[in-house]
Amino acid sequence: MLHWTLVITAVVCVTASTAVGVAAVTREWVPPFGRVLVLRPRLWGTGVLMSALGLSLFMFLGPLGSDDLAVNFYVPLVGMAVNFAGLAVQALARRPGRTPGLPPTSTTTAS
Repeated sequence: MLHWTLVITAVVCVTASTAVGVAAVTREWVPPFGRVLVLRPRLWGTGVLMSALGLSLFMFLGPLGSDDLAVNFYVPLVGMAVNFAGLAVQALARRPGRTPGLPPTSTTTAS
C-alpha cells in the first residue's frame, strides 16, 4: 500500500513539473514564485523538462520500479545525471543572456 502511495505521489509531482516546463517553453510562462528570478523562461522550461525526465528515469526505473536493483543499476544513475544537468540549465536561466544587438562601445571620451 505504501509503495503505491509513493508511486502515485511521484507521478503527480513529475506530471505537474512537466506541465510547468511545457508552459514555460511554449508560452514563456513561469509560476508566480519564480517570475522575479527567471530571466529566460524558455531555457528555464527546458531545464524543468530535463529534471522531470531525470527524476522519472531515477524513480520509475530505480527504487520505485523493481525490487532487484542489480537489473537496473545504471539507468537510475543516468537519470540523476540528467536531473542535475536540468538543475544546471535552470540556474543558467537565472542569468542574463548575451545581447548581440548592442553596438560596440567606445573607450575614448568625446570632449
